[in-house]
Amino acid sequence: MKIDKKFKGLIKEDYRYVFNGDIETTEDLEIDLDMGLFVTGYIKAGGSIEAVGSIKAGGYIEAVGYIKAGGYIEAVGYIKAGGYIKAGGSIKTGGSIEAVGSIKAGGSIKAGGSIEAVGSIKAGWYIEAVGSIKAGWYIEAGWYIEAGGYIEAGGYIEAGEYIKAGGSIEAGWYIEAGEYIKAGGYIEAGEYIKAGWSSGIVAGFSITCKTTLSFGLKLFAGVCSWKNIEDEDKTITCGKLINGTIEYGILKETGSEEEELEVKEYSMDEVAEALGIDVKKLKIKKD
Repeated sequence: MKIDKKFKGLIKEDYRYVFNGDIETTEDLEIDLDMGLFVTGYIKAGGSIEAVGSIKAGGYIEAVGYIKAGGYIEAVGYIKAGGYIKAGGSIKTGGSIEAVGSIKAGGSIKAGGSIEAVGSIKAGWYIEAVGSIKAGWYIEAGWYIEAGGYIEAGGYIEAGEYIKAGGSIEAGWYIEAGEYIKAGGYIEAGEYIKAGWSSGIVAGFSITCKTTLSFGLKLFAGVCSWKNIEDEDKTITCGKLINGTIEYGILKETGSEEEELEVKEYSMDEVAEALGIDVKKLKIKKD
C-alpha cells in the first residue's frame, strides 16, 4: 500500500497530513509525503513501514517487518516491529517499544513502558523508559540513559552523561558514563565500570566488574533501604580500583589480568631444550 497526496481521506493541515481512522495492510506500507502523517487510529502492516517524513499514530504502530522514517516516529500506544526500528528524528510512545532487530534514533528514544531490542538500542540524544531497557547487543546514548526498571545489555552500556536505573544495571561488556552511575539494585559488568571524573557511583546492592573500576568522587554500595544488608550485598568486586573513594561498601580487588601474567626469563639453552633443538646445532642469523 502506498500513501501519497492522492490517498483517499487524507487531509492537509499547515504542517502535516491527517487521516481519521486506522490504516492497515497485509503488505508493505509506503508513506510518500512531503510532510509528516498523523493517523488518529492505529497503523499496522503485514510487511514493513517506511516513510519519507514523520509518522504519528493516535493508537499503536506495528509492522511484521521493519519501521523506518526520515523524521520522528510517535504513537500514543506501543511501537512494535518484526525487524528494526529507525528514525531520523526521535522515537516516542506512551506504551512500549519492541524490535526483533535494533532500535536507532537520531534524536531521543522515550517510552511510557519498556524498551526492548534483540539487537542494539542507540540514540543521538537520550534513552528513557518508565519500565526497563534491554538490548541483546549494546545500549548507547549521546546524553543519558534512564529507566524506572532495570537496564541490561549483552554488550556495553554507554552514555555521554549519566546512567540511572530503578533496578539493576548489567552489561556483558563494559558500563561507562560521562557523569554518574546510579542503580536501585546491583551493578555488574563483564569488563570495566567507569564513571566521570567529577561524579560517583551508587548501588542499592553489590558492584561487580572483571577488570578496572574508576570514578572521580565517591562510591556507595549496598545502600538499599528496604531490606537488611549483608556483607555480600555491599561488596565491590573488581580487578583493580583505578580511581575514586569507597565511601560505603567492602572492596575486594581480584587483580587485573595484566597483574596475573607472570613474566619469566629463559636462557638460550632452556629455550632450545623446550623446543627440542640441539643447542650446538642452533645458529643465529642476523638480518
